[in-house]
Formats: sequence, C-alpha cells, structure tokens
Amino acid sequence: MGAERMDVPGLRDLLRPVVGAMKDDVTDSLIPRLCDRIGLPAPGAAISKRERLYAAFDALPDDRVPGFAQRLINLGMLTSQVRNSVQDVLWANLPCVEVSKRHRRELARALNKLDRIFRNWEHTEALLRAVFVFDTSLTDFLGSKVGELEWVHRHFFAFSDEADADAEQMFEILGVFDLSSNRFQVFIEGMVAADVQVDADAQVEVVEACNEVLSTCGAELRQAREEHGYPVFELVPLRSAQGRPKTLIFASRDKPDLRFQDVLNNEVEILSDPSNVLVYDRPIIDGLRWRDLQAWWAERERIAEANNAKVDLYRRLKSSLPLNSPPQLLFFETFFKTFGADVPSLPALLPEVWLHWDPKTIHQRGELAFLNHRMDFLMLLPGGRRFVFEVDGKQHYAVGDLAEPREYARLAAGTRDLQLAGYEVYRFGGSELVGRHGQELVSTFFRMLFEVHRVTSKFSMNVER
Repeated sequence: MGAERMDVPGLRDLLRPVVGAMKDDVTDSLIPRLCDRIGLPAPGAAISKRERLYAAFDALPDDRVPGFAQRLINLGMLTSQVRNSVQDVLWANLPCVEVSKRHRRELARALNKLDRIFRNWEHTEALLRAVFVFDTSLTDFLGSKVGELEWVHRHFFAFSDEADADAEQMFEILGVFDLSSNRFQVFIEGMVAADVQVDADAQVEVVEACNEVLSTCGAELRQAREEHGYPVFELVPLRSAQGRPKTLIFASRDKPDLRFQDVLNNEVEILSDPSNVLVYDRPIIDGLRWRDLQAWWAERERIAEANNAKVDLYRRLKSSLPLNSPPQLLFFETFFKTFGADVPSLPALLPEVWLHWDPKTIHQRGELAFLNHRMDFLMLLPGGRRFVFEVDGKQHYAVGDLAEPREYARLAAGTRDLQLAGYEVYRFGGSELVGRHGQELVSTFFRMLFEVHRVTSKFSMNVER
C-alpha cells in the first residue's frame, strides 16, 4: 500500500518516542549499527544520542515509514499498546471482512459446542499476545486475582475438561467483540492455524463450526494454501452483490407500468393493475425468508390465520408463472415439496423478479437496452448473497426451430453481467425439468446448493435480531 494513502504523520507521531527511547539501549558509537539494523538512514553528528536518533528518523522518507514501522513490529521492539496503535494505522485502508458484534457472539456460542477450542498453549499464548493488550487482572472462580492470559490458560487448558470453558466469556474478557475488523480477522485466522490446533482434523472441526455462523454474514474461512503440509485458512468474503435490496418487484404476470412517486424516498407507484405485480416494501437486511414474506403478505391482505396466508401467498406466486412454461412450474412446486415444513425458515423462492425496468422497449433503446429485464427466480440470503435460477426454453438460443448464435450470445452476455454484479446464476435447460426425473433433479440440486452454502432450517436462528 502506498504511503500516500496512509496516515504517515500519525505513524511518525507514534514511532518518534520509541526511536528516541532507544538511546538507553545503545552507546553513541553503536548508533549507526542500530540504525542499519532497524532500517533508518545513517545518523549524523549531534549533541546527544536522542538527537542523533531523531535526526535519522526525520530523514526517513515518507514512503519508507510504513515498512520501518512493520520492521519494528517484527523485531518485537514495540510495546503491545504501541504495536496495536501502529497496526491500526497500517491496516486502516486494507480490505477486510466485516463481522458484526452479533455474529461474533454467535460464533463464540458455536465454538462452545466443540470439545476443545485450543490445543496448544504455547502457540495460543503467542497468538493472544500478538493480538491483544494485557494490562488488567480478573477475579477467578477460586477468588484469586489473575491476568487475562492466565484466565484463558486455567479455563481452556489447566481445567479443559471443566464445563466453565466458555468461549463467549473469553471473547468478552479479551475484548473480541470490540476488535477492529482487521484485528478480528488476524485473531480468527490465528485461532484456526495449525500451530494452535495441532493437526488438520482439529483445524477442519473448528473451521466448520466458525463457518456455520460466518456464512450468515457473507464470510467464510477458506483454505488459501498449505504450509508444511497443513492447510492455511483465510477469512474471505463470500461473493455477494453490493448494497442492500431497496425495491423488490416480483410475481408480475406482465411488464408493469411504474413510476417513482417520490424519487428521494425510492417510492414506486404502480399505474397498471396492481394485482398483476407485487412490491415488497419492507427493509431487507439479512436475506429474505419465506416466513418474512408470509408475514408481509398476511398484513397486506389482512389474513389473520397463518396457514391461510401461507396457502394464499403460494397460490399468488404460482399464478405469476408463465402458462407456456411447465418446466418453471415444476421447478417452483418441487422446491416446496422437497422442504415441506422447513420452508418457512428457508430463503423465499421468488418468481418473476424484475432486475431492470425501462419504460422504453428494447427496439426504442437500441444497443443500450438491458439484456436481462426479469429473472425467473431469485433467492436473497444473508450476507448479501443473491441466487438467480433461470429456466431456459429454446427461445433463449433459437429462432423457431433453428439455432441462433446471436440469441445465445445475448444470453451469455446477460449471465456475465449478472455474475459480475455479484449474483450467482444457475441455469437449467427446459428439457431437463420434465416429469419425475425433473423433480429429482430440482430436489437434489437444492439440497446440494444449501449444503454447499450452509443453508439449513436453522437459517431463522442465525438471522433473528
């Protein structure tokens, strides 16, 4: 990262006292050797050792200050308090994965289900010292005063079989809930490192427990490489669309006539028959479940009984499917038959969703026309993940009964645009979705999809506020 994007004056303010204090550890004649070791220019003559060190530090070009700071960290020449402050400046503009305090707490609770969280004290202690600043003492369960490190050792190693090894309490004591995103990333990646977990099987066990929670906020621990035969995991974002959905227009039987009633508030007015299109107008913060959609529908239609609302909403969505597309109907019906009573806690399968809306026709808009106006089906999951399911009849790649390369090219271009925008697109040939074979295909597909993306009937537990 270039120094021009970093708070170099802030780094200098943090490091200058450290450099000056080095006078106590070196004789005047050894100052040049010290400067060479830590990466400072050769010092000139000055009245005092402190002034010589300051002069060398002030002569360091701005673009070398971040590297100098990192070198002091690597050499262990900073106190933990100064080190953390310096790292916060160094990391300020680095990309990182945001994991909210709520998800960190849920992660701690998921770790509590494991028999062991740490397996090697020496490396666990090194990790904790590298991340946290320890300057307080606690009252342990025996009434004695202990430091945070000793507390962790007693509860997770010395008494590792005791029921009081509580990860949530540990997160609270160490301050994990309030760590910056970058520092939390260092902590969680270090926690699943081979040195801390001892063996690969233990690594995978802890990673899977973490990912069950992390996936709900659009992140996961993913193996990036191997070192000495052990996997190295990094916290990475799951591929997702940017921003939150603001207007969801779906289940339309034909192109609706729309206009913005209030552009500033993104209020959409339906000028055509409002019964032909649905507009979900509630905030979509962490995905959209069927139960959320059903609650909205019950209120909208004033249906008091939950089962009646469920049936009525299902029929309304089903009625929006094209009459000339039995494969889309099979796709929709099979999803509900496959998951049955678990459907309310799963992401809602939304049919006929408008991605783009243009008051002009494709002919009027010409080469600037949108390629994909409407998606056959859409799912909105936690963490900004959006799944698009397209059922392609021959009109997508042919004119009449003849293959048409230009139609296929438009299809491929539209798919690329969706994927680049952060949507995950799954396409099905209409001929696949016929009869019992089609039902088995759809059922197997959704089960595999949810397994890969860790979507279960526990979905609702992960997104409740």
